[in-house]
Amino acid sequence: MELKWMGALLIIAGCGGFGFTLAANHRREERALRQLIAALDYMACELQYRLTPLPELCRQAGRESDGCIGTVLVTLAEELEDQISPDVSTCMLAALRKSKDVPSVAEGCLRSLGGSLGRFDLEGQIKGLESVRANCRRELESLSRNKEERLRSYQTLSLCAGAALAILFL
Repeated sequence: MELKWMGALLIIAGCGGFGFTLAANHRREERALRQLIAALDYMACELQYRLTPLPELCRQAGRESDGCIGTVLVTLAEELEDQISPDVSTCMLAALRKSKDVPSVAEGCLRSLGGSLGRFDLEGQIKGLESVRANCRRELESLSRNKEERLRSYQTLSLCAGAALAILFL
C-alpha cells in the first residue's frame, strides 16, 4: 500500500515538475529577449558615436550583457576575429552552435541579427539593428501578454494532471 502512495506522489511530482519547467523556460525566454534588446541598444549607440569595428562592437556588447546573450556575442566576436568565414551570418551560426542554452525565440532574433550585420554602411547597420530590435520587442510583448495567468495555468494544470493520473493508477 505504501508503494502505491509513493508512486502517486512521484507521478504528481513529475507532472508538476513539467509544468514548473515550462514556466521557467518561459521566464528564461523573456529574460533573454530583454538582454538582447539591451545589447542591440548598446550596439546602435556605440556604432553611431564611435564607429566601432564589428568584432570589437560584439565583444563590448557581450560584456555589457548577462547570460546567454552575452556569451553568444563574445563568441561571435571571437569567430569574426578568427575569420572562420568572412560572412557574419555564418559566424553567428557557429557562435550559436557553441552556445547551447539560447532560447528558441532569442536564437531566431540572433540569426536575423547575423544576417544584417556587416552588410551595409552605417545607416544600413543602424536600420538593421532597429529592425531586429523591433522584432525582439514584438516577441517580448507576445510573451508578456497574460504571462502571469498563463504561467499559473501551466503549473496548476500540470499538478491537476498529475493528481488525475495518480487517482487513475490507485
